[in-house]
Amino acid sequence: MKNRILILVILVSSIFALESTAQQDAQYTQYMYNTMSVNPAYAGSRDVISIGGLYRTQWVGLDGAPDTQTFNIHSPVGENRNIGLGLSIINDNIGPTHETYFDLDFSYTVNTSEEGRLSFGVKAGGHLLDVAYSELSQYNGGDQLLQSDIKNKFSPNVGAGVYYRKGDRWYVGLSAPNLLETKHFDEAALSVAKERINLYLIGGYVFDVNSDLKLKPAILFKGVQGAPLQADLTVNALLKEKLTLGLAYRWSAAVSALVGYQLTDKLMLGLAYDRETTDLGKTQFEQGSFEVFLRFELFENQKILSPRFF
Repeated sequence: MKNRILILVILVSSIFALESTAQQDAQYTQYMYNTMSVNPAYAGSRDVISIGGLYRTQWVGLDGAPDTQTFNIHSPVGENRNIGLGLSIINDNIGPTHETYFDLDFSYTVNTSEEGRLSFGVKAGGHLLDVAYSELSQYNGGDQLLQSDIKNKFSPNVGAGVYYRKGDRWYVGLSAPNLLETKHFDEAALSVAKERINLYLIGGYVFDVNSDLKLKPAILFKGVQGAPLQADLTVNALLKEKLTLGLAYRWSAAVSALVGYQLTDKLMLGLAYDRETTDLGKTQFEQGSFEVFLRFELFENQKILSPRFF
């Protein structure tokens, strides 16, 4: 019970302090498969109708620990198929707070060379915030801050990004999925929470080791004012165009193992496991973090002989 109370207090105080603090977006170990959630310029870049879903449960064993669900669908459209449209939904829970982001994504792609594709993207949508202060009031019934819940507080959202890929060989992208630093409370309120601009830099390169093996190192840097820079370093190996095995390191935070399998030409399954390298990972009640990813794609009467690695 002491652990539960301590965890809830830490989670709430880290998000809703008396002074506003930097809020980071949800994190993903399989970010290379979930790019559109952070960069709207990725919409349509797979050249097919692509539908993806990801579920992440973090710090298993800790009550109130984060869990995240994402869903996105995107496709190229138009006569030249240089316009991408997409829908992205993210549901993020941590302790008594529940956040839902829903965005429409638009991208426009320019051919810079025979294989080079430069895409510009924007997204627009909204954000719903719920805070169940009542879940904490049983531990501190006299706290004025915990007397009323917040339900479905809406705020608008816009974002932008650029994404460049050179054939099936390499890619790089820069994005800010939320450009509005929305304050969820008035300055006169007891608590102020402010959405900060999160900047993402993503990239990867595919090496053809031989006819049966491809190797892809990938990086993701995420920065937000008031919080440490987050860096994810990943190496994935693709065997016989079917099985993906990978290792990842989140700087000063966690190590991860990844596995993916191309179940059919249209369907891919991905799994990931994180183990904290911080003091939290040394505790007996924290069992790591898990992710499940599923992607389904429609090829419009064309067969893909070699599924793209990104």
